[in-house]
Amino acid sequence: MVPGKTIRIGELSRRTGCHIETIRYYERIGLMPWPDRRGRYRHYDGTGVTHLAFIRRARNLGFTLDEIRALLRLAAGGSPACAEVRDVAAAHLVHVRARIADLRAMEKALAAAVRQCAAGQPPVCPLLDSLSHSTPLA
Repeated sequence: MVPGKTIRIGELSRRTGCHIETIRYYERIGLMPWPDRRGRYRHYDGTGVTHLAFIRRARNLGFTLDEIRALLRLAAGGSPACAEVRDVAAAHLVHVRARIADLRAMEKALAAAVRQCAAGQPPVCPLLDSLSHSTPLA
């Protein structure tokens, strides 16, 4: 962006791929700073674009809003906070690995159900039957 030039929320949405309502939500919960207003329009500068892009990338990596808030706070601290950022990332990595394990268990259960359906083994559909019971997949 050109220094001193601002954009409205629609342009911010287009540039970042973030829905307008999501941007407004991030502002309401304090994840995004409130932009300057001119009349009834929000006006964002280059830092607003950068800030929202950071949030979007972090969300795409699966960070929670609280984790993103912590990362933004650390990034704004001025001095390198690599150890603290590493701690946030390491905690998130534990959750990602747990989710991967859950997904592998789901894949295994679904693959077995699909094999049983394809073989026509039981008279009852095994996939529907497994969804009807509350037993864990793994």
